[in-house]
Amino acid sequence: MTSLDLSPAPGAQPLPHMVAAHALMETRLLLRNGEQLLLAIAIPLLLLVGGAEAGGLIDLGPGRRIDVLTPGVLALAVLSTSFTSLAIATAFERRYGVLKRLGASPLPRSGLLLGKVASLLVIEAVQLSLIAALALALGWRPSGGVYAVAAVGLLVTLGTSAFAALGLLMAGTLRAEATLAAANLVYVVLLAAGAVVVPLAKYPEWMQPVVAALPSGALAEGLREVTAGAPLGWQRLAVLACWSAGAAAVAVRTFRWE
Repeated sequence: MTSLDLSPAPGAQPLPHMVAAHALMETRLLLRNGEQLLLAIAIPLLLLVGGAEAGGLIDLGPGRRIDVLTPGVLALAVLSTSFTSLAIATAFERRYGVLKRLGASPLPRSGLLLGKVASLLVIEAVQLSLIAALALALGWRPSGGVYAVAAVGLLVTLGTSAFAALGLLMAGTLRAEATLAAANLVYVVLLAAGAVVVPLAKYPEWMQPVVAALPSGALAEGLREVTAGAPLGWQRLAVLACWSAGAAAVAVRTFRWE
């Protein structure tokens, strides 16, 4: 008879396994946080209903209000989850020592970023499905067919990556209280002046290049274009890709676990 080799074989799991496990944990934690779900789901839905019924209170330019408003609300949902919620949650995880324990595990900083982004994509799939369903009930009629669906998926993925990298950059360098204030301030500023609700064409001409270069502007305008049947502009993708790559590179280098 051959004897079994029962000697220990320590070692980390492959990176994809660690990322998947971390993403599952992040998803469970987010689903248990009522305040974050309110920010991620309730506010965009209320804005969609209120904006659709606001009549002339907010000038959204030519076209049906619901067709102009819905892509912006979809972009707002991505912003609220992948930036604001992520930054605040991660900052307080860092403050209470959760990230310090993760830092002692084999999970690298890049794995932390990838796991959080994967979790965000799961949550956003639920968000965007609810928003789209309500918008369709309110009369939204997107164009573009399968091409538009694929383009929306690409924009949302790049937008999530960009906002998540910015959120982690903020959470990994600032104190929790500063992150809480700064993340909410950025959320309000982009909501008011980031082409999220009001389309880019309604801004003064001197502001339009600046707003178009923001991740919120690129995402919201890209969503408006593809859901209206227009081709996906490479400029929107380039802006989101640059923000994503730049912020992620800095976040990986500067993120502090405690």
